[in-house]
Amino acid sequence: MKIYTLHKKQNLPITKEQAWEFLSSPKNLKTITPDYMSFNILSGAEKPMFPGQIIQYIVTPVLGIKTKWVTEITHVKDHEYFVDEQRYGPYALWHHKHFIKEIDGGVEMEDIIDYKVPFGILGQLIHPILVKPKLEEIFKYRTTKLEELFGKY
Repeated sequence: MKIYTLHKKQNLPITKEQAWEFLSSPKNLKTITPDYMSFNILSGAEKPMFPGQIIQYIVTPVLGIKTKWVTEITHVKDHEYFVDEQRYGPYALWHHKHFIKEIDGGVEMEDIIDYKVPFGILGQLIHPILVKPKLEEIFKYRTTKLEELFGKY
């Protein structure tokens, strides 16, 4: 069983409060997700983030195939970090940690995603061709969009 890790950091010239307010609101996920993915929250984003929160989405990651994705917010430390885990969706495992840290002139946002692709050896063969490049593309879009919204560090 191969588990992959995607690790990204981004600095923004905003306060920790601003970063937390934006990143901890599930409704803002649509803003930082590429339009072609047709990201749509079905339920669970009505309240501020809390441990145990279940959020259901429809997303179209590849080839126009709509996929239901259900995540649970499992850990929250106000203004410092939160963790979401897939309960149902395209991955065999998805564990996403979001950290926010104050730095001189702004914040450092850090994402650490541990994930496993489905379909055993076939999934491992597809990973470097399709899955990893797609995740890199999504996070590049996210970086650009956050810089458009909040400025470049």
